[in-house]
Amino acid sequence: MTAPLLDLDTLNFTKGNGLVTVVTQDAHTGAVLMVAHADREALEYTLRTGEMHYHSRSRGRWHKGGTSGNVQRVVSLTTDCDRDAVLARVLPAGPACHEGTTSCFRDEALRADVLSALDATIASRSVLAVAEGEKPSYTQTLLGDRNLRLKKLGEEAVELATACVDGDRERATEETADLIYHALVALRAVGGSLDDVRAVLAGRAR
Repeated sequence: MTAPLLDLDTLNFTKGNGLVTVVTQDAHTGAVLMVAHADREALEYTLRTGEMHYHSRSRGRWHKGGTSGNVQRVVSLTTDCDRDAVLARVLPAGPACHEGTTSCFRDEALRADVLSALDATIASRSVLAVAEGEKPSYTQTLLGDRNLRLKKLGEEAVELATACVDGDRERATEETADLIYHALVALRAVGGSLDDVRAVLAGRAR
């Protein structure tokens, strides 16, 4: 775990008759994967193993992915202000939902932070080796060609400005998406990430 371990003695298990609510979130994308409950024993196992354990009123303690292999590796555990709920940020090895979907929620949850998903994809492309004879992806091509990615970045900025001058909302929206993608690729090429941008914006907001 990369964050300080959760102090179970500070949690309010009494309020929920021995349970606390656990909201599980993908640490990379920000998507809400599921909501479940945990008692002290389940959280003790979670802290001990580094993988999420929950408590079901019908079957007791259960290890997420213990049977399916879709485990959730813990990145951090954070309590809410009332100390009766826990936000679990995890790295999922597979779908969170028993129906085989990424999240127990639907499109709204998966769009919660689509930019993080995009940034994670760009990051994965930056370290993915291209097999001999295989054509690199567009992202890999941009990451490997400084002049091309800067040229595309400039082109997308101009196209967005033109769409805004024309008052074309639909085109401006598309061009904004293109510009954000190319900006994230350019940022990744110099060692930056979306988290760095978030930190700057958070500092400015304060």
